[in-house]
Amino acid sequence: MTKQSLPDIFKSFNNLRVLIIGDVMLDSYIWGAVERISPEAPVPVVNVKKRDVRLGGAANVALNIQALGAMPVLVALCGADDAGKKLRSILEEQNMPTEGLVDSSYRPTTVKTRVIASSQHVVRVDEESDKVADAHEEIELLKCIEKLLPSCHVVIFEDYDKGVLNPSIIEKTVGWTQKLGIPTVVDPKKRNFLAYKGVTLFKPNLKEMREGLKVELESGNQKQLEKAIALLKDKLSINGVLASLSEQGVYIEYSDEKILLPAHPREIADVSGAGDTVVSIAALCVALNLPAKQIAALSNLGGGLVCQHVGVVPVDRDELLAEAMRERI
Repeated sequence: MTKQSLPDIFKSFNNLRVLIIGDVMLDSYIWGAVERISPEAPVPVVNVKKRDVRLGGAANVALNIQALGAMPVLVALCGADDAGKKLRSILEEQNMPTEGLVDSSYRPTTVKTRVIASSQHVVRVDEESDKVADAHEEIELLKCIEKLLPSCHVVIFEDYDKGVLNPSIIEKTVGWTQKLGIPTVVDPKKRNFLAYKGVTLFKPNLKEMREGLKVELESGNQKQLEKAIALLKDKLSINGVLASLSEQGVYIEYSDEKILLPAHPREIADVSGAGDTVVSIAALCVALNLPAKQIAALSNLGGGLVCQHVGVVPVDRDELLAEAMRERI
């Protein structure tokens, strides 16, 4: 494998198309200030200053992919409601293709509304359904995947347990990718955790591994971690695992390498969306066939950078490249 310079790697991102299959949503924000407690109940009264709506879930992964220079192609269910129209509108404003969005009249578009006062997260209100895609929706999703897949260089399964992904869709998609030689990267959740057989890189966090494998797994216990990953690789017959360890950093087992990288010291403002950034960077690196250490190091760096911002935001490509250069990744 010829070693590429970091600027060359980031330039190569521009040539990639990424198929993102999963649960899209809107992240809605109400920003305000708290100056008193309600006389009706012991809760703060938030005086609203502004509102904001951003792409979330798999759509935030798409934003990260685009921010890194590649082309995201989404396949997802979208409610036939005002929130769904807003989501499509934002995607179009971002010059992202929407042909892979399947309208559903049976579910709302997922909206997560966060109330933030003086940089403090006060409360979150979720409007959603986690009902599994019905037979018609599954057929339409598979049609989109089969049509869009051949033009893409890597697939991301972005699973938020909202019903878009199920074992049938996962199995058929992985089968197609294997025939086409397209790598697959997974950001899993509990419901489909053991359905991703044969994927290239699996990116769970500690909580997801505990729930998905039903094992004891303490933060900082390397022996337990390696044992859990060995079990995971055995059950799923996957090429590699990139485990997010929160403040402990990341651990990767990929291409016969085992590497633990500590987190970079930062002032953390908000961890929302960090996993989306990590899986986005990892997928682009896998598509370029980069070594395990670079995959883990760049993903770890990018996940930390977005945690410095309040709210869900995509990674800044120039900031990531500059810091990666300083760190000599």
